[in-house]
Amino acid sequence: MKKAERQQKIREIITNESIERQEDLVARLREMGLTVTQATISRDIKEMQLIKIPADNGGYRYGLPAYHHQGHENQLAQTLQDSLEQLKRNDCFLALTVHPGNGPVVATLIRKMDFPTVFTTIGDDGNVLVVCMSPEAAIKLEEKLNTMLD
Repeated sequence: MKKAERQQKIREIITNESIERQEDLVARLREMGLTVTQATISRDIKEMQLIKIPADNGGYRYGLPAYHHQGHENQLAQTLQDSLEQLKRNDCFLALTVHPGNGPVVATLIRKMDFPTVFTTIGDDGNVLVVCMSPEAAIKLEEKLNTMLD
């Protein structure tokens, strides 16, 4: 099965079912007769920019981002508005705490914004570390991100 077809199946599953973990998604795809690995599904989740949204049972489940055809800045603003819990700055670094599952999406969107003063971003499940070129660059980026929250 081609990647596009597999990702379409993933969209269908997470739209119609409450999938909380990658392992659950892998198991569901295998039940449908697809041969997939955890690593492949992990890459699909990142590429599709799936996010964790509140589930009816009080936990979190995978969902599609609310945006589809917006520019990167609008996507970043929307994602920050929906998921940012805390933004801290120290020297050349910004640390963002986001809702579970949103770290990779936020890190990717900041990279796609191609800020010339950002050296790199690192995102795990609920955190993003942004390394800026200077303390002044970190201050300016913090201000920019804060304006996106309004």
